Amino acid sequence: MTDPQPRGRSSGSPNELPKMTLLEHLDELRKRVMKALIAPAIAFIGCWSFRERIGDFLARPIYEVLPEGTKLAFLGISDPFVLYFKMTALVAFFVASPFVFYQVWKFVTPGLYSKERRYAAPFILATTFFFVAGGVFAYVVAFPFAVNFLIGMGASFEAVITADRYYRFLMYIIFGLGLMFELPVLIFLLASIGVVTPGFLMRNFRWAVLLIFLLAAFVTPTPDVVNLCVFAVPTIGLYLLGVGAAYLVTRGKKEEA
Repeated sequence: MTDPQPRGRSSGSPNELPKMTLLEHLDELRKRVMKALIAPAIAFIGCWSFRERIGDFLARPIYEVLPEGTKLAFLGISDPFVLYFKMTALVAFFVASPFVFYQVWKFVTPGLYSKERRYAAPFILATTFFFVAGGVFAYVVAFPFAVNFLIGMGASFEAVITADRYYRFLMYIIFGLGLMFELPVLIFLLASIGVVTPGFLMRNFRWAVLLIFLLAAFVTPTPDVVNLCVFAVPTIGLYLLGVGAAYLVTRGKKEEA
């Protein structure tokens, strides 16, 4: 009698996918989530000593607009501690994002063929790059534009901005755009497993634009069209970049065939 096949592994053929039950998938998901939380927790400990510098850095866009000497206000006694905790957690997640994306890759690996698993390093590098690029774009371009536009709308009023609402607004935009910038990587993965093709993506381009604007509407904290376009237009460019990546994947498969 032969030995039973190891859990979650195929018989060794490169064209055979590993087999896992639903409970094994759920157990694997639980393990990956737990491991993905460890790295941000460790990074949080290291970043906590820089909490005030992080707060000053994130507050720079609003201080460039407000009159000199104006400071953000807080209403609750515990607000500074809670805000520093949230800001440090955001920075810690960005610092630990390579390990987090590695755990994502390890979770999807059982659904890939052996020849597709060689993309581990490119996947981690690409997801980290686009996630950080989205955060940088949010801080450097999108958020300052939104701040100048919104503060300008209230020029006839006196601005009394609370730290809680400001930082929540900023962190929401940074994290949201970081996720939206992962669109090319998502398209590349879908093309790699044959779910989408460049032709399919271009034929449904207008529906993709509609979906992007809907997602941008969730990320954009204001209902105005100007800020909505600031979030949606770059994402459309990322969609086209993903189409190019899908084309490379399709051409590579044809050459192998």
